Amino acid sequence: MTEEEFTEFYRHSVRRLTGQLYVVTGDLHEAQDVVQEAFVRAWGHRRGLDRELAPEAWVRTVAGRLAISRWRRARTAARAWRRHGETPEVDGPDPASVDLARALRQLTERQRLCAALFYVCDLPVDRIAAETGLAPGTVKAHLSRARAALARQLDHPTELREHSDDLH
Repeated sequence: MTEEEFTEFYRHSVRRLTGQLYVVTGDLHEAQDVVQEAFVRAWGHRRGLDRELAPEAWVRTVAGRLAISRWRRARTAARAWRRHGETPEVDGPDPASVDLARALRQLTERQRLCAALFYVCDLPVDRIAAETGLAPGTVKAHLSRARAALARQLDHPTELREHSDDLH
């Protein structure tokens, strides 16, 4: 089957196969996924599809088997979860963490990267410069700007300045 023939085959059968698998799975997204995966596999076997009497049946069979495999995996996973009991409830993030995450998103990508490497990974400026390909002075500038922006947004300037002495 040539690329053009396969494209035509796909065009004429994808909706029909998706509808058929939707009836089997009861889930449109699952049906779309398994049909697409089956077509991907058919693409790899398209030369052999020439010899098939019904390439659509081949794709339908593969899609059906994929759907059954996914169903079995989901069923096994559900059993495993039930065996381990209920999951413990986890408290959501505290308001300060939410504020910090929001403030970090306001930083530029480089400021956020430099701040994370310095404050979270506890790397010195020279190491940050080596890892990012920035000059040490540029890293210091990004850290300074990040601290200033975070201080303005979080209104806690003293907490952020504690580490500023480490820059020098």
